[in-house]
Amino acid sequence: MNRDGTVWAWGFNNVGQLGDGTTTDRLTPVPVPGLMGVTALAAGLGHTLALKQDGTLWAWGDNAIGQLGDGTNSERHAPVQIQGLNRVTALAAGNYHTIALTLDATVWAWGHNGSGQLGNGTTSRSLTPAQVSGLTGVVAIAAGDRHTVALKSAGTVWAWGHNDHGQLGDGTTTQRLTPIQVPGLTSIRALAAGRNHTLALRQIGTIWAWGHNAYGQLGDETVIDRFGPARVSELTDVAGIAAGDDHSLALKQDGTVWAWGLNEGGQLGDGTVTVRSIPVQVLGLSP
Repeated sequence: MNRDGTVWAWGFNNVGQLGDGTTTDRLTPVPVPGLMGVTALAAGLGHTLALKQDGTLWAWGDNAIGQLGDGTNSERHAPVQIQGLNRVTALAAGNYHTIALTLDATVWAWGHNGSGQLGNGTTSRSLTPAQVSGLTGVVAIAAGDRHTVALKSAGTVWAWGHNDHGQLGDGTTTQRLTPIQVPGLTSIRALAAGRNHTLALRQIGTIWAWGHNAYGQLGDETVIDRFGPARVSELTDVAGIAAGDDHSLALKQDGTVWAWGLNEGGQLGDGTVTVRSIPVQVLGLSP
C-alpha cells in the first residue's frame, strides 16, 4: 500500500490473489487496478482484502470456501466489494476465513467455519458476512489459521474456533463455536495471532502468550503448549506485537525489535537458524 492509498502486489498468483486481473505470477510489484483511498490490508492463504477510507471492504483471490464474502465461491482475479459492510474499521484474515470490525464495535465473519472460527454457533461456512454471536464493545481483532480473537474496550480478550493446542487460552483444548473470555487477562491493549498461538500485550508493556509452543513461539523458555496465558520472558516496555505462523515479534519502546520461535529460514533475524524459546534481538535494525 502506497501513501497515496493505492495497492501494489507481487508473488504467487495462481488464484488471482494479486488482484491484477490475471493469474500470472509477478516478480516485481504491479498495481491492483481500481483501488484508491486504501487504509489497511490483510491476506489469508490465497485471498487478499483492502479497507478503503470510506469504510468499504474489497476482496480478491481464492474463494472456494466463501472467504471473499461476495455470496459466491468463485475466485476473483480483481477486487470485488463485500456487500452489507459499509462502516468497517479493521480487518483480519485467517487461512480461509475473514473477520471485520465495524464502527458500532461488532464483529462480522465469513468463509471457512469447520472449527467454529466464525463464532456464529455453527460449523457451517458462510458466503456472506455474519455477525459473531453476542460480541459487542470490540476495539481490535486478530485471526489465526482456524481461530479468532477479539479485544474489548474493557481490556478483556475473547476467543473462538480451533483449540487443539490451547490457542483460545481458556484452559482447555475444547473447540468453541461462540466467543469465550480468556480468563485472568485484564488491561490488554493489542492482540496478535499466529497459526495456532495467540499473543496479548498489556498496557504496562508485558506480553502474554498461549497455544502451540513446539518451536518456542510463546517465548516462555519452554517448548510446551500452554492452554492459558503465560508471560513472555524478559520483555518489558513493549509497544507492539506481531505473529507469524510459528514465530513471534515485539517492538519495544526504544525502537528495538525482538523475535522468538521457529527460525529455520532465518525469520528471527538474529543471524542464525536456531529455534529460540526466549526473545532475541533482531540484528541490524537501528532504533
